[in-house]
Amino acid sequence: MMKKFIYLAGPAALLALAACQSEKADNVEDAAENRADQLDEMADNATSEAQEEALENKADRVEEQGEEAANKIDDNGEIAPSESKMGDTQ
Repeated sequence: MMKKFIYLAGPAALLALAACQSEKADNVEDAAENRADQLDEMADNATSEAQEEALENKADRVEEQGEEAANKIDDNGEIAPSESKMGDTQ
């Protein structure tokens, strides 16, 4: 019974989180994720382990930067309560 709840609650929670982000922020994050996917694909085809690792690290940075940029768009440059570790201030 609990597993069914988790399987049903998981996608609903993701939809709720996605609804909190503006379309512009979604587009920024999606573009970064697409670029990161391209870099991961290049890493898969790398000719050396060093090159593969460098590309994978770059992909991780690109994705993180996209997430940060999307957060800044939605937060208008402010730190959201969820990111400040201070809890809801309202």
